[in-house]
Amino acid sequence: MNLDKLILQHLDQQDISDQRILLERLQGDGLELTLATLSRHLKKLNVRKDAGVYRRMEPPPVVPVPFTTTKVKPNMLIVKTGSGLAQALALALDTSDLRYLAGTVAGDDTLFCAPFEPEQLDALEVEVRKRLAEGLGLE
Repeated sequence: MNLDKLILQHLDQQDISDQRILLERLQGDGLELTLATLSRHLKKLNVRKDAGVYRRMEPPPVVPVPFTTTKVKPNMLIVKTGSGLAQALALALDTSDLRYLAGTVAGDDTLFCAPFEPEQLDALEVEVRKRLAEGLGLE
């Protein structure tokens, strides 16, 4: 059984109020992991402390964002969006591990995206449009 399934199984079986207790139980199952690794998995699974015990929470809502893109040759993609949204979009893109994105610069309603190479501009636009069409998960 994988780590994520075991974590959820332990949380379903008994109320756990401390990560160290969960860590000890997982180690008792024969897994070798650290508290830092466990903490990362809890975050990924959207497990939070609620009323003193760890529980899996509902995923945050996905909020669609309006945007348009314009390519400026040789190597810039301009994304226009609503007022105050550019920095959130830039963060979402920068943390998405997009293959062709070298980086972003954001203002209030505009962000600039740069590909690693000029010939990747078209592919970058496809990646950016796909990621932004998915919306932003807001916590």
